[in-house]
Amino acid sequence: MTDNDVTATVADLTLEEKASLTSGLNFWHTKPVERVGIPSIMMTDGPHGLRKQAGAGDHLGVGSSVPATCFPPAVGLGSSCDVELLDRVGRALGAETSIEGVAVLLGPGINIKRSPLCGRNFEYFSEDPLISGVLGAAFVTGVQSQGVGTSLKHFAANNQETDRMRASSDIDPRPLREIYLRGFERVVRDAQPWTVMCSYNKINGVYASEDPWLLTRVLRDEWGFEGLVVSDWGAVNERVKGLPAGLDLEMPSSSGRTDAELVAAVRAGDLDESALDVAAGRVIDLVRKAQAGAGAVAGLLDVDAHHALAREAAGRSIVLLKNEGDILPLAKDANLAVLGAFAEKPRYQGAGSSLINPTRLDTPLEEIRALATGEVAYAPGFSLAADVAESEAAQLRDEAAAAASAAEVVVLFLGLPARLESEGYDRDDIDLPAEQLAVLDAVRAANPNVVVVLSNGGVVALPFARDVPAILEGWLLGQAGGGATADVLFGDVNPSAKLTETIPLRLSDTPAYLDFPGEFGHVRYSEGLFVGYRWYDARNLEVAYPFGHGLSYTTFSHTDAAVRVTDSGDLEVTVTVTNTGQRDGREIVQVYTSLPGSTVQRPVRELKGFASVALTAGQSREVAVTVRRADLAYWDIRVDDWIVEGGEYTVEVGASSRDIRSSVTVAVEGDPVAIPLTRESSLAEAIAHPVVGEMVQGALRQMMATVEGLESVMPEGVSMDRMMMSFPIGRMSMMTGDQVSPEMIDGLIAMANAPQQ
Repeated sequence: MTDNDVTATVADLTLEEKASLTSGLNFWHTKPVERVGIPSIMMTDGPHGLRKQAGAGDHLGVGSSVPATCFPPAVGLGSSCDVELLDRVGRALGAETSIEGVAVLLGPGINIKRSPLCGRNFEYFSEDPLISGVLGAAFVTGVQSQGVGTSLKHFAANNQETDRMRASSDIDPRPLREIYLRGFERVVRDAQPWTVMCSYNKINGVYASEDPWLLTRVLRDEWGFEGLVVSDWGAVNERVKGLPAGLDLEMPSSSGRTDAELVAAVRAGDLDESALDVAAGRVIDLVRKAQAGAGAVAGLLDVDAHHALAREAAGRSIVLLKNEGDILPLAKDANLAVLGAFAEKPRYQGAGSSLINPTRLDTPLEEIRALATGEVAYAPGFSLAADVAESEAAQLRDEAAAAASAAEVVVLFLGLPARLESEGYDRDDIDLPAEQLAVLDAVRAANPNVVVVLSNGGVVALPFARDVPAILEGWLLGQAGGGATADVLFGDVNPSAKLTETIPLRLSDTPAYLDFPGEFGHVRYSEGLFVGYRWYDARNLEVAYPFGHGLSYTTFSHTDAAVRVTDSGDLEVTVTVTNTGQRDGREIVQVYTSLPGSTVQRPVRELKGFASVALTAGQSREVAVTVRRADLAYWDIRVDDWIVEGGEYTVEVGASSRDIRSSVTVAVEGDPVAIPLTRESSLAEAIAHPVVGEMVQGALRQMMATVEGLESVMPEGVSMDRMMMSFPIGRMSMMTGDQVSPEMIDGLIAMANAPQQ
């Protein structure tokens, strides 16, 4: 035992002290109870860097914070598709958190990118729950290995910024479970974050902060979450209602108001004190974890090492969308024109609560010049100001075109200014600013050898995709993104990232187009399961670039895949990948599954596994990807549970959702499903029942045989059997007279539902 150990328990506290533990001391700290030796601990924003505010706190990045390494936000790291990289970045973030004496880093954010318009998409990994869950778990594991905690957010179905503190996300059970909760479940089960942060919004009419189904039944009872639930800052609606639902800690401080409400509710008999005991106990447990981990990383931050890691991570986050004629990588001795204001003033992170004060900042222009041996001219091309006179815009365009005409190759930086995407509000469109597109047109007219480098937190339309030879999707790359971009442009780093969200041709093609951002406080998720690539593939829509797409400076071949069912019921998918080019590189192997003829609606294909494999030029390697049996399950609304449907599954291995290299089938044994029969059960459901099915089918054949003249009145080829399959069994007497009585139906139901020996 050390002096830092917390020995107090809930039993040592007064009612008022227990209540005090369940809300913040100020903006970032929990309350202490000094009488019994419970200290205050600090939480800070993240997730791609430590945002520890030295002065007055705020949740929108207004106040300054201590210098910290700004790693690529999730929009970039997600495209790396690399579990090991996420773990290393997490370890670095955990180290910085520990050095600064912070107990909990608020992140990762793993909400699904339902619409490209969400202003906070830069903080999220993917439109796919598997990517989000796997990478989120790696991030949590890495951070928490350093003796500090994480806060998995925003739980749940927080997929827009518009009216985010009140709107109800109205979602049917299957998409809620299969798309919007599945990633959270993966992280909780695999990594056990110290805390989970509940979101602002309502889910099907109930605030997340006071939903016992979400915070207790699902999170704790089903998934086995062992930590503390903290509110998003200001997410509490009714504290007395939220605490017994499972919201343990309210942040930030309520200045004692909600503490008094809890005390009053207990004394009035409106709140069971045991619920307060549970919440206060979880706060004490969190403090114990923090005290046990305190000082795990000592000394000064290794700024250089963390910057180098940030550069590596950024390089692994850049997606090569197009490279016609192998214009990339650039020759270092080429005569270049670097154009676009982002080359000099990079957009490297999003706005809002995740705004990091970087330890240093690389600019693309400086880093390109540092690696180049040839001439590198520069012109801004456009202004980043909100309002620019046309005369000034025209002059900037002309200067850019002149620089382009004198160069061998143009590198043009385009993107979204910070004002167009931020926490707190959503985007209006997915277009690049018109003035930037005008610059591109002018530059192309002067020199067709244009490499476009994008800087954006959410996807943008690419109407010029067919008109330029090369496009790099640079996302937001953190403080070392400038150096990483130069590395990729010159081939010092071979791009390997893949799109974890589809780039559509038009906003109107997107799944949520008609229901985003909702109206009158409700957002209907009418696209259901068909989010992202699931939507585009199901509707066979042309896209600019599909989910999973990403090129390299080398090429890869895949052998035919093989698959086997393991003893645990998982699928082990193996494929040999060969680097068939002249450069070392990295391939992201993607495994998709489908079940043709499924009894439930399913997407054309769904990502169920992936792996990042590094290969030297000419090297081959067998890659094994495990598809968990649990990930094959769908949410069966009849039994309110996960069910693996038996059948012949198609397993596809490819380089994107639309670049499938091989396909194989595998028989999967299904889970038994016992659906109770009722009078509302259909005849088809009765026939399929394992106990009474044969009896029902035999009776049906007998009944049909006794109906005289039936065939003569039915058109040729019309199946009476099919017509009757949806008929409720409780109404059969109206069709059969005294052949099937209500008493007979009730007896059949009782037989079907009786416990089986």
